[in-house]
Amino acid sequence: MGYEAGQYDVIVIGAGHAGVEAALASARQGAKTLVLTINLDMVAFMPCNPSVGGPAKGIVVREIDALGGEMARNIDKTHIQMRMLNTGKGPAVRALRAQADKFQYQHEMKRTLEKTPNVTLLQGIAERLIIEDGECRGVITQTGAEYKAKTVVLTTGTYLRGRIILGDLSYSSGPNNQQPSIKLSEHLEELGFDLVRFKTGTPPRVSSDSIDYSKTEIQPGDSVPRAFSYETVEYITDQLPCWLTYTSPETHEIIDSNLHRSPMYSGMIKGTGPRYCPSIEDKVVRFNDKPRHQIFLEPEGRNTQEVYVQGLSTSLPEDVQQRMLATIPGLENVQMMRAGYAIEYDAIVPTQLWPTLETKKIPNLFTAGQINGTSGYEEAAGQGIMAGINAGRKALGKEEVILSRSDAYIGVLIDDLVTKGTNEPYRLLTSRAEYRLLLRHDNADLRLTEIGHEIGLISDERFEAFKKKKAAIEAEKKRLWSVIIKPTAENQEYIRSLGGSELKDGVRGTDLMKRPEMNYETVTKLAPADSPVPQDVAEQVEIQVKYEGYIEKSLQQVEKLKKMENKKIPDRIDYDAIKGIATEARQKLKEVRPLSVAQASRISGVNPADISILLVYLEQGRIAKVAE
Repeated sequence: MGYEAGQYDVIVIGAGHAGVEAALASARQGAKTLVLTINLDMVAFMPCNPSVGGPAKGIVVREIDALGGEMARNIDKTHIQMRMLNTGKGPAVRALRAQADKFQYQHEMKRTLEKTPNVTLLQGIAERLIIEDGECRGVITQTGAEYKAKTVVLTTGTYLRGRIILGDLSYSSGPNNQQPSIKLSEHLEELGFDLVRFKTGTPPRVSSDSIDYSKTEIQPGDSVPRAFSYETVEYITDQLPCWLTYTSPETHEIIDSNLHRSPMYSGMIKGTGPRYCPSIEDKVVRFNDKPRHQIFLEPEGRNTQEVYVQGLSTSLPEDVQQRMLATIPGLENVQMMRAGYAIEYDAIVPTQLWPTLETKKIPNLFTAGQINGTSGYEEAAGQGIMAGINAGRKALGKEEVILSRSDAYIGVLIDDLVTKGTNEPYRLLTSRAEYRLLLRHDNADLRLTEIGHEIGLISDERFEAFKKKKAAIEAEKKRLWSVIIKPTAENQEYIRSLGGSELKDGVRGTDLMKRPEMNYETVTKLAPADSPVPQDVAEQVEIQVKYEGYIEKSLQQVEKLKKMENKKIPDRIDYDAIKGIATEARQKLKEVRPLSVAQASRISGVNPADISILLVYLEQGRIAKVAE
């Protein structure tokens, strides 16, 4: 028999990277929040690569921080190494990446959850949702406990009907041999949700003592202090290196001759794997012209011998993994501590969600993270904070928050999922963002801090500091615009020494900075400021001045898009009543139910001709509605 176990504003099911951000975002807005997780020892656990950030993903971490989330602060406190990637390229593709101490990371995140007001952390398995009048009103656990709530957020990761596959061995399991969630998955199907089967995998872990590092290349962290969070002031300086090695022709030979034993090729794995993070057997088959593939040896933490063999994700049998490792330079005598494995799991088809991440089928039910078909901790956390913000706001009777594609990578990620769907585990890439010059690592605070403050996740003190920074950037740009650098002999000599051509006349500081050989530092040697300018202000001034023309173009495109975003499509519009729309477009429009003409135009299968017809129909104003 069931029993009433408590009443909350928001219930979050799952405490991985999506779950913790959802719970903290909800609770920090003032919503009484219950976090229900299968195992309290697995809060914010990293079952795969113990790292945070990288191209596009690192920018998401900065965006989570600018909105008032936790991932950036947590990795800043617990990393063992940090590096800025793509420093030789333009600012739109620069990205920070940190190697985590995976145990410290999860312990610190659990402690943050435990200490946050309005959060109740509870171990238990959610088996069913409480549905009343077609709306989600709570959760029933395995023990029969009934928890009521105004909104529920599902962040079940790879646990839904999880199945681990290793060679010809397969068994029901969540990641890292945790208990899977079986009944909740069946219940979602009963409720009429479309589920898909995806797969992901991990590489073996090996003992550091058994690695011959002399045969590998050292990959140290940056010597310059780095941080993800805009609030971090104390930096970790004692970093641990990672190491680079490569597969060999022998490795590829072993894989080729054992493909018949690979679950990926024997038909044992049914789920679709991530294209941008393939297994080693997949890489060897698909890129058979490549003599070798990179392998990074990444320590899992300061107090463990386990090393993560990045680039060797596999589900081949254990004996094959052992032989494979021994063919990699530096790993000839390596001791494997854990074998790699593949995991299959259920995910929800994400076109069943609104851009708030609330499900269309059942009001008050939200989903975030890998359950929505994504891969990666950062993508999960980005969805988690938005689902938590919206579930909390709905419970508190406040208006929803939706980030657009020009606001944030988080906006791109959610829009791609709910508008286009995904037929494989979705990974964020810089190429997915049409406004990537606006969505940079360096300006996440300028884009999102005001939103974070309005929601109530950014403190007044932090907001004041942000406003001061913003004012300082404008003041310094104005100063450099008004200062004229004259063609004196001394100035000409300095410009020549940098490889630049001489001045013909006096020139504004901002115009001089646009020259390829000049930057903020060199211009301010010729036109020094009265008082020192902080590094982050100087960086913004340089980027905004140097890329002004490109940024301006992107902003004009955004303005055009906003006009389309403002053309709202009425709820329950009857697409069957619109003559001339192609059959495929009609089906897709009915499935996605876009909120604006701009969203409709991004649905695959909806062509410009269909959009023109839709626009004409909306302008006529006689809109037919589908009866509820």
